[in-house]
Amino acid sequence: MNYSIQQYQIDFTEDSIRQVAAAIENLTEDEMHFRLHPTSNSIAWDAWHIFRTVDSLVHFVFERDQPVWLQQHLDEKWNLPRARQGTCMPPEEAWAMRFPPGDQLAQYGLDAWAAVKPRIEAMEDDYLQVIHSDGHPWGDRTRLFILGKIVSHSATHLGYLAGAVGVLGRQGPSF
Repeated sequence: MNYSIQQYQIDFTEDSIRQVAAAIENLTEDEMHFRLHPTSNSIAWDAWHIFRTVDSLVHFVFERDQPVWLQQHLDEKWNLPRARQGTCMPPEEAWAMRFPPGDQLAQYGLDAWAAVKPRIEAMEDDYLQVIHSDGHPWGDRTRLFILGKIVSHSATHLGYLAGAVGVLGRQGPSF
């Protein structure tokens, strides 16, 4: 069986998105804002950051298309940043953010993934070798590298989220 990089990306990103959505869908607003430690981001922030990063990178950075975030006007509806998705955000700003209940944020994540998945499926190898230099913290990198960062970076935030959800006594992601 020939396992493509596109299928790898789909399998591991979808797994992260679905685990995050399942972990937060029944959390209250108060639980969503729980922080495991005074220097940690909230459960909601970690979930939002994962969802926004996938949505923004694949839609806007790669294609200059409008992310699901803006299509659904969630920045306005939830009074959250229009373009920023958390990267390099000052901690105090991240800690002050207020998010909707878990089911609403989870639905955004699933909607974003439903829009992103067919795009990744259609990516050809030459497309993945295009270099982006949009001021990302990683510098000039190929789309393939950026997609790989989605997997590794999402896993990091999924771990933070899982620890916090577990401390609340809720069922977290089942790695």
